[in-house]
Amino acid sequence: METTKTTESPSEQQIERAYLETKMREVFGDEMKRLNEDLQSALADDIVTAFLNRISLFVKIQAKKRRYTRTKRSLNP
Repeated sequence: METTKTTESPSEQQIERAYLETKMREVFGDEMKRLNEDLQSALADDIVTAFLNRISLFVKIQAKKRRYTRTKRSLNP
């Protein structure tokens, strides 16, 4: 059985992603200027994807750590 997250509509996710891509272009603007527009878009998309994946991973690790800590505390009062 697969659970689906419905915290944001696809349009909100697209807006957030476009915002992040714009910010990445600003941050890495000098380095990206050497690339043509298509490559800049691809690179910005890759950076945002990597960033969102890393954030997701850290959130999962943090949640697991909290569960482990709660269990450990309840077993050892």
